[in-house]
Amino acid sequence: MTDSGLTNEFSVLMSVYYKEKPEYLDECLNSLINQTVKAGEWVIVHDGPITAELQAVIDKYKENENTAVKEVFLEKNMGLGIALSQGIFECAYDMVARMDTDDIAVPERFEFQLKAFEENDIDICGGHIIEFETTPDKPIAERRVPLTHEEIVEYQKRRSAFNHMTVMFKKSKVIESGNYKDCPLMEDDMLWVDMLLHGAKMMNVDKYLCYVRTNRDMIARRGGLKYYKKYKKARKMILDTGFISKKDFKKTNRIQLVLCLMPKWLRKKVFFGILHKKIKRPSDN
Repeated sequence: MTDSGLTNEFSVLMSVYYKEKPEYLDECLNSLINQTVKAGEWVIVHDGPITAELQAVIDKYKENENTAVKEVFLEKNMGLGIALSQGIFECAYDMVARMDTDDIAVPERFEFQLKAFEENDIDICGGHIIEFETTPDKPIAERRVPLTHEEIVEYQKRRSAFNHMTVMFKKSKVIESGNYKDCPLMEDDMLWVDMLLHGAKMMNVDKYLCYVRTNRDMIARRGGLKYYKKYKKARKMILDTGFISKKDFKKTNRIQLVLCLMPKWLRKKVFFGILHKKIKRPSDN
């Protein structure tokens, strides 16, 4: 137990691959070491060989006496879903927190979530994010998520009800639900659906948990028929679970097709003006 009375018996699960920037990974890991409640271990999956610069960052934190770093090595790049599905078996604790290696956790992130688990009968808990391009103190947007289990169930039929990099979940429930699957674009959505179908209880805390890097130009490029076909294939996998109806499937596909066929400048406006809200201040925590 920590001074706050909250347990540090939980793992942080991350996946790193060679295209990531060492300075971003360093900022991410630094945000984890400065948590008000520190994790018992970090499980870092190497999704294929990584650069010497990225390895040097990991090694720096392995030498820190306040961290316990466990590395998992995949021979080649398999994609996020497969990498996380392997990594979760290496987590020593049942409570597992996800983190993306280019994002920054707010200092109280784990404290907020552990309290939520302590006070509620739940299997997974996430929260809101603040998006930025250059530095966290210059936010450009936010993505807020539904809070209650009932709201999450309905929201998940159309869009992801969680910000993936913010979730903390029970390893046992994830494995019982079938674990992460190879479902490009929607590895997280597929897992949330499988968990709901296996009776998982869910919530999001009404807190900003992570500062998330984004890129307006990258968002603008998320279009074209190739991207749409990949989206449709992933939604078909979710349709096949029985969680959504054919009506839900057709409706979201129509919306996505319109987005994919938009000019890049318009897609960017829709994304940051409607799908992700503009923000004028960093956080309300």
